[in-house]
Amino acid sequence: TLSLHDALPISQSLLLSSYPPAKSSMALALWGMTTLVAPIVGPLLGGWISDNYSWPWIFYINVPVGLFTAWATWSIYHKRESVVRKIPVDKIGLALLVIWVGALQLMLDKGKELDWFNSGEIVLLTVIAVVGLVYFIIWENGQDHPVVDLSLFKGRNFASGVLAISVAYGLFFGSLVIMPLWLQTQLGYTATEAGKVMAPVGIFAILLSPVIGKLLPKVDARWVATTAFLGFALVFFLRARFNTEVDTYNLMVPTLIQGAAMSMFFIPLTSIILSGQRPEKIPAASGLSNFVRIMCGGMGASIMTTLWDNRSTLHHARLTESTGYASSQFVLQADNLHRAGIGEQAAYGMIDRTISVQASTMAATDIFWMAAWMFLALIFFVWMTKPKRSGAPVDAGGAH
Repeated sequence: TLSLHDALPISQSLLLSSYPPAKSSMALALWGMTTLVAPIVGPLLGGWISDNYSWPWIFYINVPVGLFTAWATWSIYHKRESVVRKIPVDKIGLALLVIWVGALQLMLDKGKELDWFNSGEIVLLTVIAVVGLVYFIIWENGQDHPVVDLSLFKGRNFASGVLAISVAYGLFFGSLVIMPLWLQTQLGYTATEAGKVMAPVGIFAILLSPVIGKLLPKVDARWVATTAFLGFALVFFLRARFNTEVDTYNLMVPTLIQGAAMSMFFIPLTSIILSGQRPEKIPAASGLSNFVRIMCGGMGASIMTTLWDNRSTLHHARLTESTGYASSQFVLQADNLHRAGIGEQAAYGMIDRTISVQASTMAATDIFWMAAWMFLALIFFVWMTKPKRSGAPVDAGGAH
């Protein structure tokens, strides 16, 4: 999380400083295109590697890519001079940031494994994260050179825009985790097959991003973001209708729509968040917004998988109430399995497996319904912003 917190704002700052203000929207669109390639390549490549090699190679392949990217960046920018300011390092603020973010990340990563707050370790990590955050906020508000400029949240555009993009990203990222898990653990898809179902999410995202980048300076960014959230809501309403017999076509249609919504999601909200910021504030605003968004993405994944498990258990308990010899349907199904030569215990195991698949599917659709309504609610925060007119692009300073 901390490495992404550093990399994303630096890339945006370099990009915006390399283009004139009039082309900033298109530059952000091109930047967004590169980040949207991952939903196409990631599931396919990750699934193929998992099925044909071993999962650690999903991480190993990033090493040569990272080295090449570092070389390319250095080749382009090593002669470019920028204004260097020597300011005191907020060492205490930095230490508090590492402590509370590290504790939060460990809590999210190990929560499900350790049964959340039934574990003393999770409770301790939560206390450290909360206390660390409180002290961090108090300390940073009293510093002349804070490691994180929390005063940015006093701006309506920044606060509302960050809230909208972060919660939405948490919902989006959580669904990216649940969908492949549901397909593989409940419907019998391989990792590669699940990747093929999820891969189309990037098609329209890549095709439409340049169009949105060109259109954005001419329209109100809030309308574009609203269209994106309506698209995401439609996606999750469609997914909320899934059942255990869903076919590939019905799986892919919402995925394609989600790609179109993604193209209208990052660019306008980033434009809103950065609009009105002074040039020297752009890197800090970009860094803080990306940090909150990525953190919410991790939280969204953890919360959604936990909700999925809890709802699956609830639905399984309710469905099993209708089993037993008092249920004619259960007796008929068990008799049919016995006639097919399946032993009593094996037959009960098959019935329980069927109930588990149904319960997990019902739990997933519960989450999709919740996500759909939350996307509709987030539209309110989009319209809480008052961005500069779209024709006034973001200026990173020094771009000519």
